[in-house]
Amino acid sequence: MRWRYIFSIIGLLTFFLGLSMVFPLLVGLYYKDQSVIPLLKSMAVSVFAGLILYSAFRSEKAEIISQREGMAIVALGWTIIGLFGSLPFYLEGELPVFVDAFFESVSGFTTTGASVLTHIEGASKGLLFWRSFIQWLGGMGIIVLTVAILPFLGGALPIC
Repeated sequence: MRWRYIFSIIGLLTFFLGLSMVFPLLVGLYYKDQSVIPLLKSMAVSVFAGLILYSAFRSEKAEIISQREGMAIVALGWTIIGLFGSLPFYLEGELPVFVDAFFESVSGFTTTGASVLTHIEGASKGLLFWRSFIQWLGGMGIIVLTVAILPFLGGALPIC
């Protein structure tokens, strides 16, 4: 397997996850709530880590990704995205135990809808937007994965 290529893709995923934090940041700025600083920190960490990973491993180019490399990208991608997606929950202090913040993040990206937040109404608007946004991102990821993978498996996509 070409680990350099895999890590460069993971770096791009992390970078774009960090950029996507601008939307809840704008919500937090609009409502002037306490989510602004944690979102800024999370965004900076995610963008910086993504750039470092991509820059360190970008020399490897691939025109064809093998099944093993694709599975490695998906497995590592879900894990890394879950870790970086949990930073706003953890840094704001809404979920002071990192495992709970990680659970909330992975729950959002996998669109399961499970939550460990007990007092949702008391959470900041920016954090609530982030929570909803990662569920939307996860749903879009499932749709893209289905559209990209199903034809290779011999399945036909239903036309509405």
